[in-house]
Amino acid sequence: MCLSSLRLNGGMSLLRITPSTHSSVSSQLLRLSVFLLLSLPASKGKAIWTAHLNITFQVGNRIISELGESGVFGNHSPLERVSGAVVLPEGWNQNACNPMTNFSRPEQADSWLALIERGGCTFTHKINVAAEKGANGVIIYNYPGTGNKVFPMSHQGTENIVAVMIGNLKGMELLHLIQKGVYVTIIIEVGRMHMPWLSHYIMSLFTFLAATVAYLFLYCAWRPRVPNSSTRRRRQIKADVKKAIGQLQLRVLKEGDKELDPDEDSCVVCFDIYKPQDVVRILTCKHFFHKACIDPWLLAHRTCPMCKCDILKT
Repeated sequence: MCLSSLRLNGGMSLLRITPSTHSSVSSQLLRLSVFLLLSLPASKGKAIWTAHLNITFQVGNRIISELGESGVFGNHSPLERVSGAVVLPEGWNQNACNPMTNFSRPEQADSWLALIERGGCTFTHKINVAAEKGANGVIIYNYPGTGNKVFPMSHQGTENIVAVMIGNLKGMELLHLIQKGVYVTIIIEVGRMHMPWLSHYIMSLFTFLAATVAYLFLYCAWRPRVPNSSTRRRRQIKADVKKAIGQLQLRVLKEGDKELDPDEDSCVVCFDIYKPQDVVRILTCKHFFHKACIDPWLLAHRTCPMCKCDILKT
């Protein structure tokens, strides 16, 4: 990037943008704009919907209820409210990958939700196994060691069954309660929508806008100086032209001058013939014209209309 420093009285130095800087910065801003457009999320990208889990169970004479935004809906799950008793797969394996997996559904439960461990097979397979056994919804808890981290599952082909993921810690807590014989019910409700790409996009947009504002500020600070410099130069040239015109020879034509001969050339600016008492201006190239005609011409062009001789260079 081409920047020059302008030294002012008192030692202060100001940054001045040169024309090459303007072109370079414009090119960089254009590339940044293209990058931001290409980095926009696809129109088919899905938002992430959180799931509120209202967990209720009884310990002794106490009924305990917990409400938390502890899950996320799967990408292909309907966003619906569902509730029921929490039921585990039978046997030691809790991943429900075996198509013959049964669930130990309590007799008093009208509707139930399958609690399944992640791993061993696809999310689609697990959800379909539970749905075929009559589950009203599926809760899948994450791998061990992941804490309560969750993400939206991909599970195409699972019909219209609600599926959410919860963290491993919360899943193990529910698992241990049920294994102890505690009757646990959960109400799953739709939470909030999140767009994970939005923060990155906003930061990129902010960077772009900040760069644009900074560029416009510097450009506006530089722009007035260019016309002023150009104007000063034009004024100086105009003053030099006026001075040069004033130094050119003047002559008043009178009877008998050969310039009045009808066969001689007329003024090429106005195309009128010369007459006695006409005031003519004689240029350094020896061409002459009516003073009233040539002076404005020279101010505008500063060259002889016939031979293009520059009055400032002779």
